[in-house]
Amino acid sequence: MHAKVKPLVPKDSQNSAVQSVRANYRAEFISAGYKGYLHLAMTMTLGLGVIALCVYWIESPSLLEWLTIPATFLYANFAEWAGHKYAMHRPVKGLGFVYKRHSLQHHKFFTDTHMEIDSNQDFKAVLFPITIVGFFIAAFFVPMGFLVAWLFNANVALLLVATGMAYYLNYELLHLSYHLKEGHWVHRIPGFTRFARLHTTHHDQRIMAHKNFNITYPIMDWLMGTWDRR
Repeated sequence: MHAKVKPLVPKDSQNSAVQSVRANYRAEFISAGYKGYLHLAMTMTLGLGVIALCVYWIESPSLLEWLTIPATFLYANFAEWAGHKYAMHRPVKGLGFVYKRHSLQHHKFFTDTHMEIDSNQDFKAVLFPITIVGFFIAAFFVPMGFLVAWLFNANVALLLVATGMAYYLNYELLHLSYHLKEGHWVHRIPGFTRFARLHTTHHDQRIMAHKNFNITYPIMDWLMGTWDRR
């Protein structure tokens, strides 16, 4: 059970607090030269480049090797859930920067009543920095790829890395889309509103450390009992 729900703060006070947080964040972390769409393009280019290399190097995968894709998808869904629940919402030694950026910055910049960005400059408060993307590729994808290649074979390793990177790009695009303005065309995609509502519920600061940790598909939230469909 999560902590007792506190009384709601008056809407005018919430709006004033969020605008103050946003102004301070922009002044401290978003430079005048920052371009949100360029940040997104760099993320997509890096990720798609990794996927393209993996696909290029795969050689006649067997039916059994293709099963790496659904297995990696489920593993990535669990990693998303666990990383979000623990490292992003609880300070973990060595990963304090992740907790700070997510709980202390992102969740104050966006609340359940103030989910929309004001401009593409605010992409900075949603997307992971390119340096962190590079860090995770070097620290996790590369070692894991070599380990899986040693345990199984190169095809399995390449399919794992390609699927993992595709899942990451999917995560970034979905997360960003939840914070786009209501009139954006993504809101007309079938099923989108349902996923967006789950994420909005997660941004309720009274329950953010307890519910809806899957940004993408709530498989692990359902299995682990952390799914809140309000």
